[in-house]
Amino acid sequence: MAELPKVAYVFPGQGSQSTGMGQDLYNSYPSAKEVFDGADASLGFPLSRLCFEGPEEELKKTHNVQPAILVVSLACLKALEEANIANFPSPTFVAGHSLGEYTALIAAGALGLTDAVLLVRERGRLMYEAGLKNPGGMLAVIGLDEETVKDISFRSGTEISNINCPGQIVVSGAAQALAEVDKLARIKGARALIPLRVSGAFHSALIEPVLAEFSRIVSNVRFQPPAITVISNVTARPLHNVDSIKEELVKQLRNCIQWQRSVEYMMHSGVTTFYEIGPGRVLTGLIRRINSEFQTFNISGVEDITQLAYKEGSTN
Repeated sequence: MAELPKVAYVFPGQGSQSTGMGQDLYNSYPSAKEVFDGADASLGFPLSRLCFEGPEEELKKTHNVQPAILVVSLACLKALEEANIANFPSPTFVAGHSLGEYTALIAAGALGLTDAVLLVRERGRLMYEAGLKNPGGMLAVIGLDEETVKDISFRSGTEISNINCPGQIVVSGAAQALAEVDKLARIKGARALIPLRVSGAFHSALIEPVLAEFSRIVSNVRFQPPAITVISNVTARPLHNVDSIKEELVKQLRNCIQWQRSVEYMMHSGVTTFYEIGPGRVLTGLIRRINSEFQTFNISGVEDITQLAYKEGSTN
């Protein structure tokens, strides 16, 4: 008997935000409204209003944008479940890009909404503080292979912080070191060099001043064994238990995000379709560049859910 095609749900990270995100979900699906209302109550301020109305400058602050993206992504997942689309596939794997890994843990039943929202709020606060203690940034290098970027990173005193897809690698470091990356990468023929709008050199040694405090915070959070296989950002392999999840979340803050290898692991494990659930379309684009043969769907709002329901033919 032929094995059924496997599906993965993937969740976006910081940088996918936009003012107004999630408002259509809030207005259309009670389950999505419940997510926003629960997050507002847990945080003690109206995060939902910040998502819907901005201002953008306030929304994009690290300690705000991280819980905001998580909540919008989870609201989208809950709305999709509420829509009850006939024959809509359940995931074999879930994964998320950096911050998105927390949404993946919720989707897998390993982490609750309240704990997740408070945890990523603290994560964002500490990442911002690390940027004040050790100023730096992140630079996307477009059009060079991994070995070339490794050499540039070594010569410039920076670190590779994201391996997103072939030809898109991000480096983190101090401003002067990133200027050297820019110069060396242009010499090597990079197609583009794009500074990321972040408050620090995330996923690098410059984040180390806050690791001990973040580890203490993570150790006090309640986790459950995942009911769905979660793929690690750090190792691009499954996270099987609570201890491995806690270790992952601390290491992930400091280490390179292995997104390309994570996607390749899921593909080699039989996944043929990826659903990006949450704001923006960043991961859909990356997955297509990793392998254009596989199906990708983006679900970021009511219109996408409606189109999926129409495509599948009906709802139960």
